[in-house]
Amino acid sequence: MKRIHVTITGRVQGVAFRAATREAAIALNLTGWVKNLRDGRVEAIFEGEDDQMELIQHWCKHGPPLARVTGVDLSEEDYTGEFREFTVLYG
Repeated sequence: MKRIHVTITGRVQGVAFRAATREAAIALNLTGWVKNLRDGRVEAIFEGEDDQMELIQHWCKHGPPLARVTGVDLSEEDYTGEFREFTVLYG
C-alpha cells in the first residue's frame, strides 16, 4: 500500500477538477481527499495499491477535459490507512 501527496498547477479550478479527481480515485479504489487551494492549485492525498497509484499519478498530469495542467508536484508519504473513502474538501 502507498500514499502520495499531490499538488497540481495550471488551469485546474473552475473546470470540475475536484469532482473528476474523486471519480477517478473511486474508480481506482483509492481513498483520500482533494481540495482547491487559495493560490489556484489543487491539492490531493491518495492512498491505495501501488499499481493504482501509478494510474492516478498519470491521470493527475492531464485531469478532466477542460483542465490545462502545467505542473504536478508529488511526494510519497507513509501509508496510514486513515481514510474510508475519497472525498472532496471545501473551504
